[in-house]
Amino acid sequence: MGPSRCSGRRTLVTVVALATSLTAGFAATASTAAASAHYPVVYSVVAALGGAFAPDSPPPGANNWACHPTTAHPDPVVLVNGTFANEDNNWQTLSPLLANNGYCVFTFNYGGPPALGSIYGIHEIGASAGQLSTFVNRVTAATGAAKVDLVGHSQGGMMPHYYLRFLGGAAHVKRLVALAPSNRGTTLGGLTQLANYIPGVSTLVNAGLANTCEACVEQEAGSTFITHLNAGGITVPGVTYTVISTKYDEVVTPYTSQALTGSNVTNIVIQNQCPIDFDGHAGLAFDHIALRDVLNALDPAHTSPPFCTFIPFETGG
Repeated sequence: MGPSRCSGRRTLVTVVALATSLTAGFAATASTAAASAHYPVVYSVVAALGGAFAPDSPPPGANNWACHPTTAHPDPVVLVNGTFANEDNNWQTLSPLLANNGYCVFTFNYGGPPALGSIYGIHEIGASAGQLSTFVNRVTAATGAAKVDLVGHSQGGMMPHYYLRFLGGAAHVKRLVALAPSNRGTTLGGLTQLANYIPGVSTLVNAGLANTCEACVEQEAGSTFITHLNAGGITVPGVTYTVISTKYDEVVTPYTSQALTGSNVTNIVIQNQCPIDFDGHAGLAFDHIALRDVLNALDPAHTSPPFCTFIPFETGG
């Protein structure tokens, strides 16, 4: 009985050890697979078509609510789309790029009812900033992070200033990286200024436009909203700002109006890095040079210079 019982114990221990080893092996494999998840990144405005039919779905790599920030990238990144865009089509390139680089990435829609399909970012900008505030709180609660980094395009690069200045956002944001932001509004290539020379035209046009896109009227240079936003200085202490612009921006004009001032500000014009990059306003969100600048701004301790290549107007690349 003694030798047989001892042999049985050895067999049981061996089986348990083998099962434990296999379980650990499977767990390690699963963990490795999750850590090495890779999403295709398409540097082209054509990538936006991927979000044309699912405007309320996050782009690849975004909104993994089980994501936990790493020591290397402790701040989740919240992407803020522009006027007439949505979370899916605006971020088809940057979202997977960030996820592949180890970031927890989150997107949302604001300023527009789902009844209008893929069109968001058209309602009153102050209310949209309130939606951003609510979403940031949701992200920090889910991830346990103290702060987030914001990356926005067009209105999405300007609207967060309202959140930071007037809604207490500075306590929850470490960086704001803006692609072609309408920080001081836009003249739309001089059209808004031209309309002012014709009595009644500007008032008439804006009255009609406000019914469908209040944010469009608010983003006109010299509007009440833009004047209020910039009064006393648009930046706030404790937040680091990066503005990435293109000389060929045909939407937010003049492009020089996008730049900010202050010791906590970095302004980048992509043609100063690559004279043969002719991308415009929309293409900037799909431009590998501009998005390399985004990565550098989010992780200034580990930067790489953009690789200069020819990029045609409004194509991304």
